[in-house]
Amino acid sequence: MFERFQSIFRIPELKRRILFTILLLVVYRLGGHVPSPGVNGTALAAFFQGKERTLFGLYDLFVGGNLKNCTIFAMGIMPYINASIILQLLGSVVPYFQKLQKEGEEGRKKITQYTRYGTVFLGMIQAYGISLFVESLRSEAGAVVANPGMGFRLLTMITLTCGTVFVMWLGEQITDRGIGNGISLIIFIGIVARFPHDVLNTVRSVRGGALELFNVGWLLILIVAVIAAVIIMTQGMRKIPVQYAKRVVGRKMYGGQNTHIPLRINSAGVIPIIFAQSLIMFPGTLATFVRENATVEKLTTLFVPGSWSYSIVYGLVIVFFTYFYTAIILNPTDLADNIQKYGGFVPGIRAGRKTAEYIDRVLMRITLPGAIFLALVAILPDVLIHSFHVPFYFGGTSILIVVGVALDTLQQIESHLLMRHYEGFMKKGQIKGRRFD
Repeated sequence: MFERFQSIFRIPELKRRILFTILLLVVYRLGGHVPSPGVNGTALAAFFQGKERTLFGLYDLFVGGNLKNCTIFAMGIMPYINASIILQLLGSVVPYFQKLQKEGEEGRKKITQYTRYGTVFLGMIQAYGISLFVESLRSEAGAVVANPGMGFRLLTMITLTCGTVFVMWLGEQITDRGIGNGISLIIFIGIVARFPHDVLNTVRSVRGGALELFNVGWLLILIVAVIAAVIIMTQGMRKIPVQYAKRVVGRKMYGGQNTHIPLRINSAGVIPIIFAQSLIMFPGTLATFVRENATVEKLTTLFVPGSWSYSIVYGLVIVFFTYFYTAIILNPTDLADNIQKYGGFVPGIRAGRKTAEYIDRVLMRITLPGAIFLALVAILPDVLIHSFHVPFYFGGTSILIVVGVALDTLQQIESHLLMRHYEGFMKKGQIKGRRFD
């Protein structure tokens, strides 16, 4: 294994790409320590204490802790992700975007350009909302904004929007000139940056007697088992065999080959958990602003993290969104039409509508275990924190993103090694990439 890692730096281009990626990630982390002007960081940090299980905590997770510090990267790459999801959803209902998705490289370039415009537009709206939100905050350390007003709002809009555009540019540069998966790596590095803090909290808990050393051993075994399960579910797929008949075009014969359609068990990725968290955390977020309201207090009590009602509703919402998002990104009718267009067929299944129904039936069946697994991974942190008093957050979106991006990055590096006749990381087989959602 060490020899294979040494092979990475024997390839000049691959070494240059990795070093370039590391440099841009360092730039991103350094930018996360530059505060946005006009904000009292101490007062803002005091407000965010105890808000980890609200929408603020969820958003702060994806931006690497920059929101609670209100740095120039406070919005991170989230406006870009939101714009990408919106365009992906529009591709299912708007004919113009459906046409762009089918135009290949040219259509992809236009969608990327629209995504950039959408990022700037959403960034300005979100930045204005953040400026209003920060102005309204008061904490024990005093007012968060000393000089509120339109001047502060415009300055915050310009600063945060420019920060988001710069982060988007960093991601695109990593994708084009680095190791690839730039946007994913930026989210990845923001999540991984919390690990040293979690390790220190665990050490303090052991020294203080809040966590026994024996339980730490079992916790490490559980962490390894969960990571292994996430890798298996991320890589797992159902292969539908497809045969293509031979056909003569001019003087050449095409087709006559056997291939397959890979349908992943977890086609929706981490998106269902994000959607579900946004809904399940809304009552707690609303309680932050609406005080002494009986309805809001009842909802907050009902959806207390770790309770049975919270876990059941949370799991059911994740299962629903898994099926919902899978139906959006995978259209069995389009798959069946493409197979028939190129003279292919699924053995034993009539081409056309019957093939679409067969693919839809298979997709519905394999999505169920994937949806249940996502629900279990999402509920795991609440069980560990409230039942076993684990001093850090393990599971949910963070573990899925970290494992998925790590697999993608290893697959990118391995493809460079194999292309230049080096052995990959694994002696048997190759690391399979996952679908980026």
